[in-house]
Amino acid sequence: MRIVSLLASATEMIAELGCLDLLVGRSHECDYPPEIEHLPVVSTVQIDINTSSSQIDAQIKQLAQQPTIVQGNALKALSIYAINLDLLARLRPDVIFTQTQCEVCAVSERDVSQALQHISGLSPRIVSLAPYRLDDVWQDVLRVGRALGQEARALALVQSYQQRLHHLRASTSRLHSHQPTPRVTVLEWLDPLMAAGNWTPELVSYAGAEAVFGASGEHSPWLSWEELHAANPDVLILSPCGFSIERTLVDLPLLQIHPTWSRLQAVQNRRVYIIDGNHYLNRSGPRLVESAELLAHTIWNNRLNLTVDPHGWQALQ
Repeated sequence: MRIVSLLASATEMIAELGCLDLLVGRSHECDYPPEIEHLPVVSTVQIDINTSSSQIDAQIKQLAQQPTIVQGNALKALSIYAINLDLLARLRPDVIFTQTQCEVCAVSERDVSQALQHISGLSPRIVSLAPYRLDDVWQDVLRVGRALGQEARALALVQSYQQRLHHLRASTSRLHSHQPTPRVTVLEWLDPLMAAGNWTPELVSYAGAEAVFGASGEHSPWLSWEELHAANPDVLILSPCGFSIERTLVDLPLLQIHPTWSRLQAVQNRRVYIIDGNHYLNRSGPRLVESAELLAHTIWNNRLNLTVDPHGWQALQ
């Protein structure tokens, strides 16, 4: 079996299932585990990501309105991503993993279907993931397992993920039984403000807190500064989608210059944290369990006996 993964979370699932040897190509966003870095990259991003959050948002909103076109050997899907048609044809995958959850976040099923129309003699199976809540992510692990003939292993993995989360909830419940439940806002984008939805409110709950904005299973909502100030959460987590901690720090002044920033109690109490938004929280794969643990680690000020990635978070001083 020859596999191309156009979704970073699917690549991580393939790795957990012990099937990296079947992977022959990846997307530009597939960067983990390190063993895949030598594989050919089938897709590229078509916007300038080395600019501010507001300018990235403006580019996406503008380009998403443009039709899909074929230019040279690349199909520019949504004008946000380009798929290298020649490379995809040479790789001749039997299975392509993609997604339908968000056409902005990653190469979508529609993108792949349109690309295959331009490649004669290639008809791989398309396995499309569609996660909106945690249960959907676990179903996706099972879906990937079935596609790879690893259903039993996938089921065992899902059970282990769920057990870790239940253990985390039990640990945090002992802490907030003696004090009010912390109210937390996770920002998925900084300018304009966007609160984290989909599975993130569930992760916050497992971490022993209440997500002030966003609802499980629903797309991330835009947020005004007035709404953020009115809610005035105890803890503020900055985790822009696709941004490392270093990249988030570049855009941090966009928040700090706003007159409302210094009036937030989380800022005044130094309860603002940055979590890697590329590898954690926003990537709907196995590391969502680690994401919940990172949230708990920050929310409870290291009062839990958790081992977390020291490079996955940072307190804002």
